Amino acid sequence: MKMQWAEKTAQTMMERTPLLHVGKAYNGNWSYDYGVVLKGFEQLWLTTGEQHYLQYIKDNLDAFVMDDGTIRTYHQADYNIDHLNTGKLLFLLYDVTGDEKYKQAATQLRKQLHEHPRTSEGAFWHKKRYPYQIWLDGLYMGAPFYLQYLITFEPENNLEDVTKQFIICERHLKDEKTGLLYHAWDEKRVQPWCDPQTGHSPHFWARALGWFVMAVVDVLALLPKDHMHYPELQRILVDTLTVLRNYQDEKSGVWYQIVDAAERKGNYLEASASSMITYAIARGLQLGLLPADWSETLNKAYTGIIEEFILLTNNGWVNVNKTCQVAGLGGPSQRDGSYAYYLSEPIITNDQKGVGAFLLASTAYEQVQKVGGVASK
Repeated sequence: MKMQWAEKTAQTMMERTPLLHVGKAYNGNWSYDYGVVLKGFEQLWLTTGEQHYLQYIKDNLDAFVMDDGTIRTYHQADYNIDHLNTGKLLFLLYDVTGDEKYKQAATQLRKQLHEHPRTSEGAFWHKKRYPYQIWLDGLYMGAPFYLQYLITFEPENNLEDVTKQFIICERHLKDEKTGLLYHAWDEKRVQPWCDPQTGHSPHFWARALGWFVMAVVDVLALLPKDHMHYPELQRILVDTLTVLRNYQDEKSGVWYQIVDAAERKGNYLEASASSMITYAIARGLQLGLLPADWSETLNKAYTGIIEEFILLTNNGWVNVNKTCQVAGLGGPSQRDGSYAYYLSEPIITNDQKGVGAFLLASTAYEQVQKVGGVASK
């Protein structure tokens, strides 16, 4: 199958960034960003069978995974849910190569979840240094890895520990008025950024919602259909995407940095979130989780991404523009979650989260096109 933007983007990454951890942005450290990019490469390899995509994944993980399975620069004691995300690629490499070091590395990450601190209802804290907090980001970072580990190596264990993460998250982060999910929630209601009555952070950050819908669809792709929570997770996916469709910009087809504030000064159309939401819609169609009439929404979104964010350089490399570099809450810089805060973070080109999300959206979109799910534009 011939991929279009997906293969152009992957080729760009292989030429521009042969090793994802090299450069001042990452300082050689194990990072969740790599997993976003490499999951796109995994989908390309599964679709095309081209070995250089698999080799790119292996080269990038072998820069960290030692012969004994130790992951260089990973520290379990941080209890940072972000650190699990790139571990998703370990299953592929173990399956393809049979090399025990990949299984041992995955098991090292799994050990973190045995001891990772949780809320009173059993939801994982986002990080040890962010106590009693659920962030939407964390569902993508941890849940698909956790589920795949259980299915692959611990089939006797209860998958409900994964699925309940989404149910608890929606219960506490969903805004009843709009149906959108807030970026984060503080169970203790003591963080300076949270509402003292509800525990919610103040705004609906687009990439947080993008992380969330990608997490739900990726878990549903792995979860046995007869699992007791499969229908509930499908409902959560459909409900959240339906609400997001209500905020899809009519003119461009993509989404704003602060989802429900299109008209506010300084707000802007954001690439990574738009790509993540588009990926979730495409995968939802692929998996039969969404009805066929969602293809129109998908077409509009993907066309909007290309027109709004994507440029080719003179040498044919893909540039992904208008990605928010980072956004969070609290921490040493006391990020307050205000509208002004989310608009103050740098907007950059070719951030790995943005490129990775675009690669994922492109692989999924082009696969849907191939089977006739979406009319080509």
